Order: sequence, then structure tokens, then C-alpha cells
Amino acid sequence: MSHISIAIDGPAAAGKSTIAKRVAKKLGFLYIDTGAMYRAVTLYVLEHGDDIIKDIASHIHITFGINDEVYLNNKDVSKEIRSPEVTNNVSRVAAAGEVRTYLVDMQREISRTSSVVMDGRDIGTTVLPDADLKVFMMASPEVRAERRLLEETARGNNIDLATLTAEIIRRDEIDSTREISPLVQAHDAVLLDTSQLSIEEAEAKIIQLAEDKLEVQ
Repeated sequence: MSHISIAIDGPAAAGKSTIAKRVAKKLGFLYIDTGAMYRAVTLYVLEHGDDIIKDIASHIHITFGINDEVYLNNKDVSKEIRSPEVTNNVSRVAAAGEVRTYLVDMQREISRTSSVVMDGRDIGTTVLPDADLKVFMMASPEVRAERRLLEETARGNNIDLATLTAEIIRRDEIDSTREISPLVQAHDAVLLDTSQLSIEEAEAKIIQLAEDKLEVQ
């Protein structure tokens, strides 16, 4: 049986990770949080300096736990990679060619051995251009900022909605204009606007797309 790949792309806080994780569980596929991988690299760069980027592959080892924990060089960094400092620097670090080459190779290797649901910024265009199903999730910056505010508040971070909105707009600009693998909807991706959808509704729409297109049950 050949492995099936589902690519879910979109801007920051569009709900990609939450929905992709639920879809993977429903289908019995492996969920790959590429954003967490870039965040782990960003955490390492913040701790060791930008010069490390040039030889990042020899310094970084990323794995996932059974409950989606993120391990950086065998240390659980699931909480640290969600800090505001990492969030504000991840687009910059992710734009580095050395970082993208290293992580894209790792992501492709995983997809060759398992059926996957993979989410990120360039999965359908660069990482898995031949994915069986591609979905581009979007929502307005204001809606995404409100969602991120709930997450940050739950983590105990004190930040206001206006600041979050400005940060999301800035990340959109960086991600969509970077030279290497910019954020863009793949020509064969299904556009899904989640602005007015609940988590359950967005999940159901992608599951239906998978069942219709891939004949998975």
C-alpha cells in the first residue's frame, strides 16, 4: 500500500496545527508539525547565536514524543518553543536557506515511510509538491489575532490584541515575501477560509475532502 500525504498550508494562527492534528488522528495518519520544527531551530539559534545557522545540521536533532512533545537534542522544549521571543523570530530564522534545506529533507524522509498530515507554510508548494491532497487554510488577521490571544492567555503570557494583530500582519509580510519558499497557495490546493468556522467544522470539511479525493475511510 502506498503512503498518502495531506499538506495543510496557511499563515500564522490560521488553525493549521490544531486542525491537522485532529485530521491525522481521525485518519490514523502521522501528524508532522513543521512549524514546531522551525521553532525548535529558532530556540537553538536564539540560545547560541546566528552564526550557528551556517552549520545547523551538525548541531540540531529534532524528534517528537508520543503525545506530540517536541525534543531538541533529546530535551523536551515543547513549552519553550511557544515563547513570544521564539514567535517573533521564527520567520526570520525560517527564511535561512540552510535551515530550510535541513528541515525539508527531514520532512520528506518522514513522508516516504508513513502516511502523513503535514502542516506549515510551504508544504504543498515545496516540501510535498506531489501531496495527494493540499489545503490552504486562511482567516483574517483580526480573527487569527483573537485566536492567538486565547492561546497566549492560557500560557500565562500578558499581551494585548493590537500587538498580536500587528505581529501577525508582520509575519504574513515576512513569510509571503521571503526569497526561499514563500507562503503562497499551491495552484492545486483547496482554499479553506476558517474565519467563521469552528474547529469541528474545519476538521469535518478536510475529512470530507480526504474521503472524496483519496477514498480513505
